[in-house]
Amino acid sequence: MRDQLFPSLNPGHGTCDFCGTVDTQLVDPSKLANYFELLVNVYEPNDDGKSLVEWMKDDWQLFSHERMDVAHAKELLGEILDDGEIVRRAFAPSASYISEGLAQWDKLRDEMMYANRWFLDVRIDLDRLRQLLDMLIAPPLPRQWYRARIRTDDEVFPIDKMGAPPKRRSSHGRANPAGIPYLYLGSLPETAAAEIRPHTGEVACVADFTIPEINAVDLRNPRKLVSPFILTDASEIGQLRADLPFLERLGEELTRPVQPAGAAIDYIPSQYLCEFIKKSGFDGVVYRSSVSDGINLALFDPEQATGGAVSLFNVTKVLVDVVAA
Repeated sequence: MRDQLFPSLNPGHGTCDFCGTVDTQLVDPSKLANYFELLVNVYEPNDDGKSLVEWMKDDWQLFSHERMDVAHAKELLGEILDDGEIVRRAFAPSASYISEGLAQWDKLRDEMMYANRWFLDVRIDLDRLRQLLDMLIAPPLPRQWYRARIRTDDEVFPIDKMGAPPKRRSSHGRANPAGIPYLYLGSLPETAAAEIRPHTGEVACVADFTIPEINAVDLRNPRKLVSPFILTDASEIGQLRADLPFLERLGEELTRPVQPAGAAIDYIPSQYLCEFIKKSGFDGVVYRSSVSDGINLALFDPEQATGGAVSLFNVTKVLVDVVAA
């Protein structure tokens, strides 16, 4: 809302009456009425449901400011809709909107992994997938990223050995099939080092790379990135809500922990997804790291990145969390 909607509403600046944020953009709640009325139409009264505020927090991550409690959120929504009663009633998502994307993806990934590889029987709606990807454009990304390799000898890898491997030596990766090298980058040196699964006592060579402005898909948190307010029809908003679990599953494909022994098979679904993203005209894909707090970027054309300096990092500790199977 702040980035896409507020600029068109001539916002002022000051302290928010509802969350207490200082020096922020301010808009009269009544100016948001038309947008929220469309969104409310996606839900219908249901005695066994939840409040609209709860649905909007869960579905769209609205009213999720750390200082915005439920009471103030209901007060704000009541002001927006000019209806203090509707925020006290229970609702449920309309049953009119369904998505087959998630079910079809599960069937497709099983076929790719265990039945057919190139000539597939299962079909997903690629036109709809492309529409959804266009809603997940990554915000402006940092220019500097990092890539790591474990030092095998006493010498530091030169920068020309820190990029993507040659085609003939490019093995299966989370985003790339064997023989088609992508450049995997981490947002922090620690992220890049963690991604190569080092052992305590090893030394990691970490290189910095500079990238230009790129057009990438961001699969870290679809619910935070997509906005119902860019749509002008309640049915489109309802369909987008139904498709959100599908988008979340796609993000999970790129962060799912994979054992090296099974990588050639387990990476096939995420490779398929990334190739479609590349074919759709994007430069790369941003995804969560499964082994650190940073983020990762798979850059489809390694030549877009310019290598810089190479530094050494001692791996002093590797943490392992386990849960009962």
